[in-house]
Amino acid sequence: MSKYSNTKHNGYDSKREARRADELKLLEKAGEITSLQEQVPYELTPSQYRIVNGKRRCIERAMKYIADFQYVDKEGNTIVEDSKGYRTEVYRIKKKLMLYFHDIQIKEV
Repeated sequence: MSKYSNTKHNGYDSKREARRADELKLLEKAGEITSLQEQVPYELTPSQYRIVNGKRRCIERAMKYIADFQYVDKEGNTIVEDSKGYRTEVYRIKKKLMLYFHDIQIKEV
């Protein structure tokens, strides 16, 4: 069982995500999309470092958003998708940061 009571399915975090992966793989084979990638990381904020006792120390790790899928559609647009059942507050914040820092709107499926 994974987070939010989803059960893992074929290595994916949910049945919804596994089904969408199958759909996207078929679309890629049919030539409708290209460059399909899974679990693509985006940095939202970099790691924060300070000098402590003469040594550079990480005081805050980078914040990342990991997209379920990324692909290029027929028009040449890069699409970032997330298979969402429940939208947590953390997800909503990261979605806004993706738009602000990367100018990417996440497509929720």
